[in-house]
Amino acid sequence: MPTTKPQTKSDTVIALLDRAKGATLDEICKATSWQPHSARAFLTGLRKKGLVLAREQGADEGTVYRMISPPSAEDASS
Repeated sequence: MPTTKPQTKSDTVIALLDRAKGATLDEICKATSWQPHSARAFLTGLRKKGLVLAREQGADEGTVYRMISPPSAEDASS
């Protein structure tokens, strides 16, 4: 039976980035209990795997990260 809740922190971050409004660093940190430097390092790792992320300056919430191209099935399984 499929679940709707992400199973790992990586899945959680990818789900946040896949939203139309994207996610701020603060949202990622709160969802994963990571420190900001760890969240930024994870985003860098996603980019190195070929994921394209948009980085936009939000009005009040700071920088917003949004997924442009979804991870391939191969990336999702690693």
